[in-house]
Amino acid sequence: MFIPVTGRRIPRRIAQLVLGLILFGSGIGLVVQSQLGNPAWDVLHQGLAKRFDGSWSTIGNWTVIISFVVLLLWIPLRQRLGLGTVLNAILIGVTVDVLIRFVEPGESLAVQLVLLSLGVVLVGIGSGFYIGAHLGPGPRDGLMTGIAALGPPIWSARLVIELSVLVAGWILGGTVGIGTVVFAFAIGPLVQFFLRHLSLDIEPAAAALAD
Repeated sequence: MFIPVTGRRIPRRIAQLVLGLILFGSGIGLVVQSQLGNPAWDVLHQGLAKRFDGSWSTIGNWTVIISFVVLLLWIPLRQRLGLGTVLNAILIGVTVDVLIRFVEPGESLAVQLVLLSLGVVLVGIGSGFYIGAHLGPGPRDGLMTGIAALGPPIWSARLVIELSVLVAGWILGGTVGIGTVVFAFAIGPLVQFFLRHLSLDIEPAAAALAD
């Protein structure tokens, strides 16, 4: 069930993983604070945070909660957890809340665009770091690849899942806007670019296990 941490450069890979997740969470926080529209999953997280009362009901906490709910869906899909999977489920949400606490929402359009642009780029860099560490997929990515293993193409699995959480989050009150569209179109090429430059070379056997 759990992918062992094997291969070369383990301390470097763990450090890269943690750095990547912090950058990823910081990027998401900046996109949220731009107030121009969130990524699909974060529309859901924000909608849930608005729907439930209490100081505990924050975007970051809901990011963590939904991550572990998604991990429960891994069980019938027979997906295997890695160190990166567990840290992803925790660190991103924690970082989102810290960022939102210290960075004010953008009021002018110029500031909003800066926050959105910087946030999307940070998510791309963070993804390159943490995916390139080869220590296991994030909960949401594992869900998509697990469903794709049952037959449907991964692009269609991703599309259906992200549209579903986007609509659910919007109904709950999450922010959908131009930022949602920009993130959807920009993040793929950015991740591909940064992953090409940040992926660590580890033993083939370890890479196969971690992927």
